Amino acid sequence: MIKRSFIFIAGHHRSGTSLLHEIIRDHPLISGFLNTGVPEDEGQHLQTVFKPARKYGGPGKYIFKHGSHMTEEHNLATDVSAEKIMEQWGKYYDHSCEHYIEKSPPNLIRTRFLQKLFPNSKFIVILRHPLAVSYATQKWSKTSIRSLIKHTLLGYEIFMKDMGYLSNVYVLRYEDFVIRPQEEIDKIYNFLNLNSQKIQHVVKPDVNEKYFSMWEDCRKNSLRKLLFPINRDLENSANKFGYSIFNYRKLFPSPLLGEHNIIIN
Repeated sequence: MIKRSFIFIAGHHRSGTSLLHEIIRDHPLISGFLNTGVPEDEGQHLQTVFKPARKYGGPGKYIFKHGSHMTEEHNLATDVSAEKIMEQWGKYYDHSCEHYIEKSPPNLIRTRFLQKLFPNSKFIVILRHPLAVSYATQKWSKTSIRSLIKHTLLGYEIFMKDMGYLSNVYVLRYEDFVIRPQEEIDKIYNFLNLNSQKIQHVVKPDVNEKYFSMWEDCRKNSLRKLLFPINRDLENSANKFGYSIFNYRKLFPSPLLGEHNIIIN
């Protein structure tokens, strides 16, 4: 069971991980969690080996907390942990399927840990504009937009450093996906070495606009502008992932996007 082909979906809360999970889970050769009774059918809530994001403060906060980032060097990165997780997850999978899929936002900073537990893992990581992630998450975190932008970018920075340790990872942007959903999902199936399937879900192309408008309203307030200056360091960090805080409606190239197969000896 531990050697089964695993597909892990990762990305910040409100980045499109749930939609991506639902679409890929529909493939006849893939089994994923459904109607489990936990939020968004996330595997983090269906096991007791490692702490879910809520134990570190929840959406918009958990990445700031010590211990939330996990790698192959973590004391829980053992065969015993893998067996326990599979015992708990296994009851929800269709064991006749060739591949298992699991989606939890904290996978973003736990890819190396999961790869250690399940060596035949492939990771699909979805990025979304930090402004959209921040405004969409604020209702849960109750923290400032400034803090949420920093939280979003920190998560991407950690993943970027961890990425070199992963054997199979595919990175896409939410913004590309919602404009060309079938084209982007075809690329993912190609990465998974599976025949493509037609998307049966509605994919809305313009959701980010609501959050960009909220940002514009905020910036019109001169007092808030003084309280939240957009400095060059913040802009440079966003640029690494193809985003801009200054020119937020424009996408830029990023070396992270696409398929990466890197073997670390």
